[in-house]
Amino acid sequence: MPAPDFVAIGHVTLDHFGDEVRPGGAALYAAVTAHRLGKSAAILTSHGADFPLDDVPPAIEVVTLEAPATTVFEHRETDGERAMRVTATASPLAAADLPEDWRDAPVILLAPVIQEVDPGLAASFGDSSVSVAAQGWLRALNDEGDVEPVAWESPHDVLNLLQAVFLSAEDVRGQEEELTEWVQRVPLAVVTAGASGALLYVNGDRFEVKPRPARDEVDETGAGDVFATTFLIYYHRDGDPWAAAEAAACAASLSVEGEGWSTVPDTATLEAALKEYRARL
Repeated sequence: MPAPDFVAIGHVTLDHFGDEVRPGGAALYAAVTAHRLGKSAAILTSHGADFPLDDVPPAIEVVTLEAPATTVFEHRETDGERAMRVTATASPLAAADLPEDWRDAPVILLAPVIQEVDPGLAASFGDSSVSVAAQGWLRALNDEGDVEPVAWESPHDVLNLLQAVFLSAEDVRGQEEELTEWVQRVPLAVVTAGASGALLYVNGDRFEVKPRPARDEVDETGAGDVFATTFLIYYHRDGDPWAAAEAAACAASLSVEGEGWSTVPDTATLEAALKEYRARL
């Protein structure tokens, strides 16, 4: 079988928002975005029997490393800021778990949520463009299962293998000096800042990406993953990082206007929003 156009690697999750439970995970949001933008998409993941696979769009190929449990995040707000607790985790993902025919996929996104993706996977592909949404490598759990920031251990080896790295301003809080070095080691890097837009780094040079104001911010879950995937798809198509960042900013903004991935845009919706966005610049 031919390799998928886009492969995301990371845990799918069960996300608890009070009494509501939704399927989530960076890899899932990324694959849904790629699918809606017309690409064949696949996920390498791990989860337990309780994960609702039927909720995943059927066109997305899912290869699962079976686990006793699915990774579970409990989301809450503390002092106006998001806080998370992990109450269960699935199995770690390594190069040996990767389907052989996916090693030639053109676009790969490593999408860890809580240290589950082996950085060695970055070296497991041929001529693929490999990138990372690195948030999950900047998180750890305390003894109570609360998610806390952590320093990125040994980033240089993996950064040297990547096309792009995606982070949020929250991810790099307290590691701003390290960020300066990280962005010098990759051709492309993005630091997203929600409604404030993003910073794009091209060969270490910094550029501001203007935001597209959301009409109604309903749910920001997965917005960074939508940004990363849209950026990679547009960049792979056109080779223009500035245009890719504009498309990504619009896609991420559209995605927060509904719950879960309900408003992740298709190509026509995104192109219409992008046209309006550029007319206002």
